[in-house]
Amino acid sequence: MTNFNFKQIDKARKLLGLPDEATLEEIKEAYHRKAKEHHPDRCTNKEKNEQEKKIAQINRAYKILLNYIEQCKFSFKEEDVEKNNPERDMKRFSQDWLSQ
Repeated sequence: MTNFNFKQIDKARKLLGLPDEATLEEIKEAYHRKAKEHHPDRCTNKEKNEQEKKIAQINRAYKILLNYIEQCKFSFKEEDVEKNNPERDMKRFSQDWLSQ
């Protein structure tokens, strides 16, 4: 599995105004909202330089979050889901502990 920089991911999430948990659709909506709000073509010449920097940050944040999502692979096989089920481990622990 890829190592992720969660400080960078959290910073990107906050920049886009997202909560701790968000769907892909919510990430896309937040990105489009922020990009529209800070697009350099929608401001005065005085603000253009600042808005270009801001839109670059927004684009980078979006890219970071999409990369994180793309790197997370999910298995739909029942045996993989069962293997990663924390309740299974708790049940095994309880059975072992109670049998002593």
